[in-house]
Amino acid sequence: MLHLKKVLGAKPKEHVEATLEQLLTPWGEALDVQQVLQEHPEPMFARESFQMLNGPWKCAFVESAHRPDEDLASVVEQARQPEDDAFEQEIIVPFSPEALLSGVSRQLQPTELLWYRRSFEAPNLGGGERVILHFQAVDYACSVYVNRQHAGVHAGGYTPFSLDITDLLGEGGNELSVCVADSSEMGGRLRGKQRFDRGDIWYTAQSGIWQSVWYEVVPAAHLSSIVIEPDAATGILSVGAHVQLGEPELALRLEVLDGEGRLVASACESPRETTCAIAVHIPDVRPWSPDDPYLYSIRLVYGEDVVNSYCGFRSVEVRDDEHGVKRLFLNGEPLFIKGVLDQAYWSDGLMTAPSDEALVFDIEAMRAAGFNLMRKHIKVESSRWYYHCDRLGMLVLQDMVCGGDPEIKTWHWSYKPTLFKISWNHYRDDTDAHRDNLGSGDERYREEWRSTCREVMRILGNHPCIICWSLFNEGWGQFNAKDACAMARAQDPTRPIDATSGWYDQGCGDFNSVHNYFRDMKVWRDWRGHRAFFVSEFGGYTHRVEGHSALEEAYGYELYDDLGEWRSAVRSLLAQMDALEPKGLAGYIYTQVSDIEEETNGILTYDRRVNKLMP
Repeated sequence: MLHLKKVLGAKPKEHVEATLEQLLTPWGEALDVQQVLQEHPEPMFARESFQMLNGPWKCAFVESAHRPDEDLASVVEQARQPEDDAFEQEIIVPFSPEALLSGVSRQLQPTELLWYRRSFEAPNLGGGERVILHFQAVDYACSVYVNRQHAGVHAGGYTPFSLDITDLLGEGGNELSVCVADSSEMGGRLRGKQRFDRGDIWYTAQSGIWQSVWYEVVPAAHLSSIVIEPDAATGILSVGAHVQLGEPELALRLEVLDGEGRLVASACESPRETTCAIAVHIPDVRPWSPDDPYLYSIRLVYGEDVVNSYCGFRSVEVRDDEHGVKRLFLNGEPLFIKGVLDQAYWSDGLMTAPSDEALVFDIEAMRAAGFNLMRKHIKVESSRWYYHCDRLGMLVLQDMVCGGDPEIKTWHWSYKPTLFKISWNHYRDDTDAHRDNLGSGDERYREEWRSTCREVMRILGNHPCIICWSLFNEGWGQFNAKDACAMARAQDPTRPIDATSGWYDQGCGDFNSVHNYFRDMKVWRDWRGHRAFFVSEFGGYTHRVEGHSALEEAYGYELYDDLGEWRSAVRSLLAQMDALEPKGLAGYIYTQVSDIEEETNGILTYDRRVNKLMP
């Protein structure tokens, strides 16, 4: 969401503070923050043996002379480690220091560095075995050290990375340290909805390690990544793998098992250089759908390396129905999208779910409320959330992360498109002046967006739940949408694309995708004439439940003091949207899953203790 809204007494400059007792979620009473998130973080690429490094670390906040707009990867790589006595404070990983569950509740400033440190025991290694260290997400740039020796550097707050640390390990106890820098909106980078200058639709900026950390011991010859491509029409499952080569005679074996654990197909292929492609035919394929989220298990064996994964067979496309109306088709049948916006912030963990149960809780609550899709809004979630959507049958529309210039030019991003609908289809995004107005004037930002878009599609592309990619939202950080759409189609031709959600449509993508918070609900004609009509945001009705919000303010659209009136209004609005299906509406996204800070327009309260829609 990014547009003119009604502010109801908000004080947006305050930092959100509350006590842990006030904000713990329904599962919080039983939550041992010393042992959080111990499940395998990557169910799509899982080995049986792994060692989690979540839990207590030591940390130190260090003043730095760097500028927020500097190359932060270079800043952290050149930083000197603090003295041992600087690490006085404990932090619970993977919660950012700004989150209550971290035990720190302290904002990393744009000219500070955050250092992490912990010890761990080196695993016993057999001949040629390697130790791979995994970080699922660190915001924004980090440099990693093992025993004070540099292991690697990474920039980008939403994508995972791995490091081979074998040659840096010593016997027995070892030291792992991480240096982090994050300037949020001040650096002009990809940042999502985070801002130091928080308030309204912008939320508390977080930093540092905010997803799981773990290591695996792998053979010298092992798999490093896989691409899974099930073809529902032919029943053929194709798997592409990248391997670290061992002996030349090693072959990759693929085994596919049905839901009851029976072997239904297998094959072997030898790699060519560092890649291997292997395909099998699955007889009588059972398709994946929200009503029947059927998954096949996959077992990949490469020498002594064994990786477990899974897949779902389904097809998705936008085409004409029997009346010539563009709709989304799933497995050859038209599907009306009943979606809900999911920004995925938690009162005690910020962008990090407090537990695996918390991820499941939101999905099941939205299914029970009648929604079949969640739009993951300008955020890349932990891999386990997509896994739960896969197994529970929740469709996902995946946004790309936005960012750009730190100064928001509100006229172009908010007021003009809200007040003048004609601007939606008459504003180019491929000129220097217009890109400056949309916050995308810096080529460094544009290249970061392109590379991150490709990476997000790569790391999430195996999940059957994801049925659409959304590239730009309400013009924020938008540029050259036609080129971006072509790039995304080239990388993934199997999913539809929502190129410009909200406004500043460039006539590309599979949807005429609009946001409608202030106008009558109706189906608008696609000015390009060949796309499905999709209301990708609407609603946002607000009701603050006393005792279940982080702030005293309420922010959103229509304000309802009475919960019963709010519930009736939301249900009436959803019914209006359902009634537009026979008139040509392909689907909708209601705003939103939960309250966030003073934005109290969620179906769930921020602490998840109250479901406003389902008494």
